[in-house]
Amino acid sequence: MIQSIPLGAYVPGNSAIHRLPASAKLVGLIAFIIVVAIWAKTPTQAGIALAIVVIGYLIARIPLRTAAEQTLPVLPFLLIIGAFQVWQASWFEAVALVVGLFASVAAATLLTLTTTIAELMESLESALRPFERFGLPVETISLALSLTIRLIPLMLSTVNEVLEARKARGAGFSVAAFGTPVVIRSIRRARQLGEALMARGVGD
Repeated sequence: MIQSIPLGAYVPGNSAIHRLPASAKLVGLIAFIIVVAIWAKTPTQAGIALAIVVIGYLIARIPLRTAAEQTLPVLPFLLIIGAFQVWQASWFEAVALVVGLFASVAAATLLTLTTTIAELMESLESALRPFERFGLPVETISLALSLTIRLIPLMLSTVNEVLEARKARGAGFSVAAFGTPVVIRSIRRARQLGEALMARGVGD
């Protein structure tokens, strides 16, 4: 069963990184990803970027197990990308790409591990507030993003429930038999959530 997902946990703390404003961390993350994409063209450069992120985890005092659970699940997808890069270019470029992407994912995970959803949403609203005069629905955008993040654990729970039910029945794995109940439950939850929001006047 799936036990954890990237960007799906928060570790309370009082480290220097925890105390940074959410807006500063968001800007720092965006700048880091841009620098990695432009500058980290060799395995050494990508390794330096990853080392910087590791230092961030140490400063934030993130437990090793939590860090691994939140970052390692993405590795299979990155390895697939790396294999394609080997086929298209070379091992040299593939290693740089995979390490650079992993560093970026780990940096984004560090942000969510040290920042609450409320802080992230408040920072996003503050950044978008100037555009409200042009008709941008800031509160709606913030609500949508907040609900998306909060529904990730519920989706994970749904997947685990379906897997457990199939295991209890002794049924073999089937994409259709697995995907159908997951989709049905997800649509049902989305409709219930939509009805609840409409009943509260959201979107009027």
